[in-house]
Amino acid sequence: MKNCPNCNAELEDNFNLCWNCNYSLTDEEIIPEEEFDEGHRNLNCLRCDVKMKYSGVYKFHEGFNTGVLGGLFELLVNKESFELYLCPKCGKVEFFSPLI
Repeated sequence: MKNCPNCNAELEDNFNLCWNCNYSLTDEEIIPEEEFDEGHRNLNCLRCDVKMKYSGVYKFHEGFNTGVLGGLFELLVNKESFELYLCPKCGKVEFFSPLI
């Protein structure tokens, strides 16, 4: 765990954007709300009723690469894409099947 240098909120080690104040650890500045991509859904968090932010489409797959022929086995793996939405207040994450 690490702390945001702007608001001191606790962040997961693999997060580069503060969920509380939108401070980007890589750019070392606060990212305005307008710069976030607009998602296809207008969602509010079920816990705190705050508008959720669209984070993009993420691709996941089952399986793993094994040995020299690992790439060949990737053809037989189940792959799925999901839209990811984040709550800026409580950090809740929701996945949805893409609409397009």
